[in-house]
Amino acid sequence: MTLIDNTIAFVKQELANAEGGHDWFHIERVWKLAQTISKEEQANSLIVELAALLHDIADSKFNNGDETIGPKKALDFLNTQDLSDSDKEHVIQIIENISFKGGKETSEIDTIEFKVCQDADRMDAIGAIGIARAFNYGGFKNRGLYDPSITPNLNMTKEEYKKSDAPTINHFYEKLLLLKDQMHTSTAKTMAEQRDAFMRNFLDQFYAEFSGTR
Repeated sequence: MTLIDNTIAFVKQELANAEGGHDWFHIERVWKLAQTISKEEQANSLIVELAALLHDIADSKFNNGDETIGPKKALDFLNTQDLSDSDKEHVIQIIENISFKGGKETSEIDTIEFKVCQDADRMDAIGAIGIARAFNYGGFKNRGLYDPSITPNLNMTKEEYKKSDAPTINHFYEKLLLLKDQMHTSTAKTMAEQRDAFMRNFLDQFYAEFSGTR
């Protein structure tokens, strides 16, 4: 088996019982998107594939907010594989910096491989898939769909963002609708336009139905 085959097998095993928006199929979508963007941006395909496959191996949302578990699990796995130390370090840096975290933190890494992986991960949070994932996670956390009396908070700190239990519709304004303008690569920027428009059309329909006018 190749390094990528070994990584896929490891990730599938680790995420066998994961929440539906952060399961193997999320990883697979991000992996495929990352490969598509990587070809256009001429990034190092091995680094991109490994980071995309391992980026959510232990999401902090499901580990009491601990952001160290995922990178450690990924490194423990990579240490069993034939990979240079510099490549391992690059992959782990991407994993450590890829998540949204409220959108206000600056990254400690600025490589094209990081940009490709972060764009691919953010792309899976918008569009039809993004809508489905948002409501799936909201249901998993027993959050309301929408409450007109609870307005979106666009100035949350990282900790406030992580602890928020606001209705799912708020999440569109606090994260999803911000992502189009946070894409790094020209490929992702183009792809994000259609997905962002789809979400905005969904919200228009949602509010019309909620108000009983359509």
